[in-house]
Amino acid sequence: MLYIPNNFKYKKQQKGKSFCRINKNVDFLQLKYGSIGLKALTCGRLTSKEIKTAHQLLNKKLKRRGFIKVNVYPQNSISKKPLEIRMGKGKGNVDHWVFNVRPGMILFEVETEFRALVMKALKLVQIRLSVDTKIIF
Repeated sequence: MLYIPNNFKYKKQQKGKSFCRINKNVDFLQLKYGSIGLKALTCGRLTSKEIKTAHQLLNKKLKRRGFIKVNVYPQNSISKKPLEIRMGKGKGNVDHWVFNVRPGMILFEVETEFRALVMKALKLVQIRLSVDTKIIF
């Protein structure tokens, strides 16, 4: 099952303002829960599928040898109209959920003694994410 919010006030949302600016008030700019983390370098959108894949990969590689903290959760809905449908007649149905990533945000944190193992796992996670990231200590 993909990550989807349990309850929301409005099912369909507007896109909102640009989220590419660096916000100094965001909590996740330094490591809080772990010793090694994955930091976003560019802005973009992480889908619930990408977040779930990354979390599963970390779990599979670490095999309960560490604590994994996921700081991102999809909260914005993306709607899409079906193929070959004429314009008008209202907004399309919710297609998928995303999380708007800002540069400098810590996406994943891992607390463990096996540093080399975590480095390999995070490099595999970097390949699967749509935003540019960097491993930090």
